[in-house]
Amino acid sequence: MYLVAIAWMYVVVMMTVVEATSANGTVLGAIFTFVLYGALPLSVVLYILRSPGRKRARLAAEKSAENVPATEASPSEPDGSHHASGDTVTPERKEA
Repeated sequence: MYLVAIAWMYVVVMMTVVEATSANGTVLGAIFTFVLYGALPLSVVLYILRSPGRKRARLAAEKSAENVPATEASPSEPDGSHHASGDTVTPERKEA
């Protein structure tokens, strides 16, 4: 997958160089060529092709989170004892 992406970016960079250095070309045209033929389409294609990998990683993280023993602390239970921690700061209200 990455080999095709690298090859496509090589072709796009060569198109950009030709656009910038040709007699009728401009640097602005080269920038648009690079963005519209290279960076934007390639980012969309790579995002779509990585979707299965992101899904597998998310499912693996959820599965490993289910297997956490009760003795380990989780973000919602700071000390892991299923009781509120004793060092909470009570809010102070200012009266107008």
